[in-house]
Amino acid sequence: MRLDTLFEKLPVRVLQPEKLPPLEITGIVFDSRKVEPGFLFVALQGFSMDGHRYIADAVQRGAAAVVGMQPQAEIGVPYIQVDDSRKALAALAAAWHGYPARKLTVIGVTGTDGKTTTTNLINQILVTAGMKTGMISTVNAVIGSREVDTGFHVTTPDAPDVQAYLAEMVNAGLTHVILETTSHGLAQQRVEACEFDIAVVTNITHEHLDFHGSYENYRAAKARLFEYLAETAPKAQGNPRLAVLNRDDSSYGYLSSIPGMKQVSYSLKPGADLQAEEIMYSPQGIRFIAAGRNFRQPVFSKLVGAFNISNILAAMSAAIYGLSIDPQIAAKGIASLEAVPGRMERIDLGQDFTAIVDFAHTPNALAVALQAVRQMTGGKVIAVFGSAGLRDRAKRRIMAEVSIGLADLTVLTAEDPRTESLDDILAEMADAAMSKGGVERRNFWRVPDRGEAIRQAIRLAHSGDLVVACGKGHEQSMCFGATEYAWDDRTAMRAALAEYLQKDGPAMPVLPTSP
Repeated sequence: MRLDTLFEKLPVRVLQPEKLPPLEITGIVFDSRKVEPGFLFVALQGFSMDGHRYIADAVQRGAAAVVGMQPQAEIGVPYIQVDDSRKALAALAAAWHGYPARKLTVIGVTGTDGKTTTTNLINQILVTAGMKTGMISTVNAVIGSREVDTGFHVTTPDAPDVQAYLAEMVNAGLTHVILETTSHGLAQQRVEACEFDIAVVTNITHEHLDFHGSYENYRAAKARLFEYLAETAPKAQGNPRLAVLNRDDSSYGYLSSIPGMKQVSYSLKPGADLQAEEIMYSPQGIRFIAAGRNFRQPVFSKLVGAFNISNILAAMSAAIYGLSIDPQIAAKGIASLEAVPGRMERIDLGQDFTAIVDFAHTPNALAVALQAVRQMTGGKVIAVFGSAGLRDRAKRRIMAEVSIGLADLTVLTAEDPRTESLDDILAEMADAAMSKGGVERRNFWRVPDRGEAIRQAIRLAHSGDLVVACGKGHEQSMCFGATEYAWDDRTAMRAALAEYLQKDGPAMPVLPTSP
């Protein structure tokens, strides 16, 4: 595609030059190491590094032109200075693929906890309704019969990948897409040009303050998804511009004040557009009545916990009020979802206690997870978790305090320590545990190696108890230093259970802390 054609009607201000050359471009990248001859290199600025430092490398590798924000001396190829290179990257990627989001109904899901589950629930409802649906979550991208892993750790894919996935969906004949959007993805404008039609929030609680600086900034990043609704251009298939808000969450007042969007709310209590009534919990799942404006629909889900009722209500609100799906079909879709990878996922090798892997990695998520598993057992609840290095430090103390209050036994361990001292992280958590009445080696333990921590939790379990490993869920690696080591909590749980039961099973994954 020609360079001047790429920039036509692009929602980015070009500071120089006044006229772009009709240069043929063969690809767009923001990583200089991926530049090939004829590519357009976009230099991104801020956060952890400055892409302008790699312009010379990009040109040496064959970049035909460069986009950036800083004035540049002569670099040997055309240089386009823009006011926002991150926004430019997303818009250029969309233009390169023919603006695929304009040909799709795009549903965005954000929040601190429950995004992936809600994304999967909406997808299941739409599939049940006969819609040709794709999904981009922090776990994977589902494009027709093709499934793509979206990375080691949990975040929205980069803008060029998002637009490529959307284009592949259009080419596959899909009509709808559910896009899980993280605060990092929103703040870094990875979902610009996604032309959102429906925006859903699960909750906004304590998380990522290391990156955003404050809760207010974090909340504002999440709110960007709802601001996008007013910016979406009219589509041939129509666009509802609907915001789906959680009336039970502290974010409700803030998000409901955003102009330019229709709103519906959901709640576990009366007063919302969709609310849950006659709630019943069991080890097999949850049952309730979804009471809407003019319907009462019985709902059953194999998922567990009050937090998943909220996720189900969010998904049903988007489907029923946003896409006019019949409530009975929505309930059928909810019932058909067996599980979400790494979310309250049971691991059963025949042991006489329950073993679960869950992604809960925030104070709120840990609290609701422990409350949920408490309803699943009459025995002890034994929690295994850690807190990531180089991330929001306040979480460490809060999560340890939460577990001392809600679990019977707690095992503190590693969770992506990165370049921080794991011993120091565990010391902070142990100090918080003791401040809430925890007694080390009586109701909580420090076990640096995560595999050994899971083994310890299993050794502590008796018949009828419940062991839950939180914080990693579906993730496939753990970071020590700057290295990602292969790790899966589900594999580790199976390995530990197999050893305990003296059965054949997978080998325990090996970490730098392994004995």
